[in-house]
Amino acid sequence: MSLAAFCEWLQATAFSTALQATFWVVPTLQSLHILMIGVVFVSILAVALKVLGVIRADEPLARVWQRFAPFLWGGIAVMAATGVLLVVTEPARELMSISFRLKMVLLAVGIAAAVAFGRRVARGAGSVSAATIEAPPPAGMRIGAIATVLLWLAIIFLGRAIAYDEAVWGTLAAQEQEVGG
Repeated sequence: MSLAAFCEWLQATAFSTALQATFWVVPTLQSLHILMIGVVFVSILAVALKVLGVIRADEPLARVWQRFAPFLWGGIAVMAATGVLLVVTEPARELMSISFRLKMVLLAVGIAAAVAFGRRVARGAGSVSAATIEAPPPAGMRIGAIATVLLWLAIIFLGRAIAYDEAVWGTLAAQEQEVGG
């Protein structure tokens, strides 16, 4: 089954049709999705700014991570749920989009980076008491913090670019639509 055929099938399902037919569902899902992107980004940004030494110099990195990790993971969970439902409501718009596909790749990288970072912080947390002010993080971690913020900004941009796929990608998007259709 081609991707275009899958999109047609999915859009014709009773569940997709019910979501599409209820006028408030899509705007509500989009609003929740965008709010969760904000929660996730602020969580990432707060931890990155701590790693860079911009905020909370008096607080160990492990404590800052522990404070923001629940918001990060909760936001990602709600974002994933709303994202899946948005795909169900408009499968061709999403799945045929170059921006959407790139966003999904970067999202996987972003989540993997957050998992790796959380593990690294957890390993180091045992050696640093909660009252101790720790040494500045290594250069690699600081570079990673900047890269992670830029990665999530790219994810946000690509999410918005889905609606403007052809304008962003030009003939490449049009060719992709023809190949998929």
